[in-house]
Amino acid sequence: MDVNQPKQEHLLALKVMRLTKPTLFTNIPVTCEERDLPGNIFYQLMKDDPSTVKGAETLMLGEMLTLPQNFGNIFLGETFSSYISVHNDSNQVVKDILVKADLQTSSQRLNLSASSAAVAELKPDCCIDDVIHHEVKEIGTHILVCAVSYTTQTGEKMYFRKFFKFQVLKPLDVKTKFYNAESDLSSVVIFIYFFINMYAFLIAYLSLCLLLVAELNTVDTAGESESTFGSRTYLQPMDTRQYLYCLKPKQEFAEKAGVIKGVTVIGKLDIVWKTNLGERGRLQTSQLQRMAPGYGDVRLSLETIPDTVNLEEPFNITCKITNCSSERTMDLVLEMCNTNSIHWCGVSGRQLGKLHPSSSLHLALTLLSLVQGLQSVSGLRLTDTFLKRTYEYDDIAQVCVVSSEVKQS
Repeated sequence: MDVNQPKQEHLLALKVMRLTKPTLFTNIPVTCEERDLPGNIFYQLMKDDPSTVKGAETLMLGEMLTLPQNFGNIFLGETFSSYISVHNDSNQVVKDILVKADLQTSSQRLNLSASSAAVAELKPDCCIDDVIHHEVKEIGTHILVCAVSYTTQTGEKMYFRKFFKFQVLKPLDVKTKFYNAESDLSSVVIFIYFFINMYAFLIAYLSLCLLLVAELNTVDTAGESESTFGSRTYLQPMDTRQYLYCLKPKQEFAEKAGVIKGVTVIGKLDIVWKTNLGERGRLQTSQLQRMAPGYGDVRLSLETIPDTVNLEEPFNITCKITNCSSERTMDLVLEMCNTNSIHWCGVSGRQLGKLHPSSSLHLALTLLSLVQGLQSVSGLRLTDTFLKRTYEYDDIAQVCVVSSEVKQS
């Protein structure tokens, strides 16, 4: 939108047009009953209208493309392209023409001119054309400032400029949620809420340096991998998609990225989309961060456990105990406390021996359940005899307990 017209007559005329894809023109049908006063006049007008589809004049289906009448909507991540033309409307030669295009945002001013050199002269009825491109990286109000300076035949230096204001909108909203797995894996669920007021298809991926990423957005059907979103990649306005990725530290960084206290930088999310007419947009988030789980000095995790067990029949689990300290050796004692539903089989209070810093040991344990249903495995205690410190582990996992008759049937 032009908000500042030159106040004096100039020899040169400046035209600025945004380069964008055309849009589908839709004719709004106006109908009435044949017995009404207009008769079939409205229907005949729609039938003769070149923008309507033959045989479907009363439907809002356009078959014509129309060029935008203004700058239109520009979304964050799209490439803003504009055509700038300076035309000599006078009957004299103009010299030393310099065209400059700047883009003013709320935080910076960018020079978009393709060339900084002045044109020596411009003859009557000739023009200087330029096309500028800029990938929009900020939302809010943007002002395109086009300035023209030149010299007349009499040596007078002239100058004028125009302002074109447009808004950059947010096309989508991205929210992430992290789940920390027990086996040094980090699962990240990325919720992407779309506010694009158009049809679009999207590609999302993580840009990582220390982590391996596995995309979990496909399923195997009849030996072939298919997207969980189906064969159609188009998204309606206000649609929501949820992408799931599983992250694992690379082998060379496993020691650093395994258990880290505090905030851990994961990587960036790159999102690429195209509009229904093929215009490309790209968006990159800031660094994704997660809060690493606080395991304390000793970490206990389950390596194996059955999903379903028989009532009053022993079953086995395998635990992994890790000394998370990087400096101190521990001397651990294992205690097993029975609960109302789960009983431990074995000797409580046995010595596990010394566990060196950053080392682990595997422990096979036997339990049995006296109650049916989904039961929680609880009641493990580890005591460090050096510091006389006890670590309690409850709700380690859950197991489904059924009667032997039900399982056999």
